[in-house]
Amino acid sequence: MANVSKKIKLQVPAGKANPAPPVGTVLGPAGINLQDFCTRFNDATKDKMGDVLPVEITVYEDRTFDFVVKTPPAAFLLKKVSKVKKGSVKGKNEIVGTITEAQLREIAETKLPDLNCYTVEEAMKIVEGTALNMGIKVER
Repeated sequence: MANVSKKIKLQVPAGKANPAPPVGTVLGPAGINLQDFCTRFNDATKDKMGDVLPVEITVYEDRTFDFVVKTPPAAFLLKKVSKVKKGSVKGKNEIVGTITEAQLREIAETKLPDLNCYTVEEAMKIVEGTALNMGIKVER
């Protein structure tokens, strides 16, 4: 396998990648086949339609590439579950939505593979911190 040329991180809606900006703008200069990336990404993420997914693309010197799709950002999942359009401007000083502890656990279980922790309880603390900073209260 060729040496790694660069790593690119993007957030793309699942199943909706196309060669137009922002995907084309970022990947075009890297020299990879945009249509090939879009086709492979859309096939890999068609079961997660509606979610925004971070993707880490490794581009090699011979212009081949691999990519890894991560779990949706915690903020995206929290907004989706609490049904708010955006987080609070004032952080935890302004409550814009609420979620239950069960919903918090579900988000933490989803995010666990991408977080720097080992248990669901630790992941729940991380996600709860994000929720509080977004102005989303966790009801216990």
